[in-house]
Amino acid sequence: QVQLVESGGGLVQAGGSLRLSCAASGLTNSGYGYAMGWFRQAPGKEREFLAAISWGGGTRYYADSVKGRFTISRDNTGNMVYLQMNRLKPEDSAVYYCAADPRLADWASRTNGLDYWGKGTLVTVSS
Repeated sequence: QVQLVESGGGLVQAGGSLRLSCAASGLTNSGYGYAMGWFRQAPGKEREFLAAISWGGGTRYYADSVKGRFTISRDNTGNMVYLQMNRLKPEDSAVYYCAADPRLADWASRTNGLDYWGKGTLVTVSS
């Protein structure tokens, strides 16, 4: 059974930083070849793509809204993916979700088509 478990959310002041983690287990071939990434969803809004990274880490995509502030990385030895979030703003407040899929292409348009999702971790940025 595939599980993606996010951690690292919490309350932070505007301008601060958080690092989210996602631990993947149960993926086919121990996750070999899977792209992983992050989305978020604020109350009353649609789920929004943030970042995705190829299995080898050599290719990364970011949404314009977080480019330059957020950094995605992964550690395949532990099937982990991370999202370093800097210069946080109140509008970054949302539930943050980790996802995994065999394909890296078009994550921003495949919100309903990615294979696996975590249950999310809440990030609240106070002004």
